[in-house]
Amino acid sequence: MNPTLEKTVGQMVAEDYRTAQIFKNHKIDFCCKGNRTLQEVAEKKGLNTETFLKELGEVQNRDQGDGPDFNTWPLDLLVDYIEKKHHRYVEQQIPILKQYLNKLCHVHGNRHPELFGIFEHFSGSAGELAMHMKKEELILFPWIRKLVDATPDGKTLERPRFGTVANPIQMMMEEHDNEGERFRKIATLSSDYAPPADACNTYRVTFSLLQEFEEDLHRHIHLENNILFPKAEILEKKLLSN
Repeated sequence: MNPTLEKTVGQMVAEDYRTAQIFKNHKIDFCCKGNRTLQEVAEKKGLNTETFLKELGEVQNRDQGDGPDFNTWPLDLLVDYIEKKHHRYVEQQIPILKQYLNKLCHVHGNRHPELFGIFEHFSGSAGELAMHMKKEELILFPWIRKLVDATPDGKTLERPRFGTVANPIQMMMEEHDNEGERFRKIATLSSDYAPPADACNTYRVTFSLLQEFEEDLHRHIHLENNILFPKAEILEKKLLSN
C-alpha cells in the first residue's frame, strides 16, 4: 500500500492547506473529521485511490505561493493568530448575518420556509461559538502560552486545575463537531448556498456571507484540531514528564 494512504486527512491539510480544496470537492470533512486516513475516506466515498492521490499530488506540486505555513509556527503565535483572525471574524459577522437572515425570513419566508431552519441553526451556532471561544481564550489558550513560555528556560510547571490539556481539547473538539454538523445542515437547506431564482440582492449577499462564514470556520477548526491541539499535547507531555 502507498504510505501516503496511511496519512490522515488532517495531516495532509496541515502539511499543505491547498489540499483542502480536493477534500472539499469530494465533500470530505478535513477539519472536524480530519483524523481519518486517506484510505478510509477513499473507501467510504468510493474513490479510486490512484486517481485520488494523483489529484492531491497535482495540487502539492504547484508553486507554494506566499501563504503562511502554519505547521511551522510557534504555538503562542498560532494562538494569537486564531484569536485575532478567526475569533474576531466570528464576533463581527454574527450580528450582521443574524440581521440579514431575520430580514430574509420576514420578506421571503412564505415562499422559502427553509430560511427559518437556516436562521434557527445559525442562531444556535452563534450562541455556542460565543461560549466556545471564551472558553478557549480564558482557559485553554492561556495554558498553551504558559507551556510555550516554560520551554526555553525549563520553568517548573504545576498541573492546571483541569488536569491535562487533553481534557479541554477533547471538549473543544466535541464542540467543533457540533458546529460542523450544524453547518452541514445549513448547507443542505441552502442547496450549498445557491440562492433561488427569485432571490433579491440581499438574499444573494446573505448566502455568500454564510458560505464565507462556513469556509472561515473550517479553516479555524483545522488550525486547532490538526495543528494546535496535537502539538500542545506533545509539548505538555514533554514538559510535565521532566
